[in-house]
Amino acid sequence: MSQKAILLQRIRKDLRQQLDRLRAAASEAHAAATDPGSKAESKYDTRSLEASYLASGQARQVEAMSDALDRLDQFEAPDFGIEDAVGPGALVETDLDGETEWFLLLPAGGGHVVEDQGREITLLSPSSRLYQELCDRHLGDTLDDSGHLVTEIA
Repeated sequence: MSQKAILLQRIRKDLRQQLDRLRAAASEAHAAATDPGSKAESKYDTRSLEASYLASGQARQVEAMSDALDRLDQFEAPDFGIEDAVGPGALVETDLDGETEWFLLLPAGGGHVVEDQGREITLLSPSSRLYQELCDRHLGDTLDDSGHLVTEIA
């Protein structure tokens, strides 16, 4: 199994753990919203309304995370060669003013940061501007807006 495949397994596992925590929080928020003790005691008491807003927002987060995991479960990241352009599944090393940054382009899960082999890797999803800027770039290309220099593609 390739290093990237192992990394993807870890990412999926981490996101599943986050999903479990989100589900527990959503369940608690739902219980608080429907608890008889949170019933308004006056017309100015908004505890119940606030709890229902929180429960609704957390339910949307659970749904979004679940959808992201479904997309990641169906995704297999290809290996990239030195001549290949950056695309979905690419692990990209960039240099910005002497500082190395790593990005992994995935169909979902953007914004999360994972540790792998002593480096921090930021997950980018297609809605990210940086994801879009990195796509179709080659080794040695510089991104116009951010100034990142592509130094490795795997």
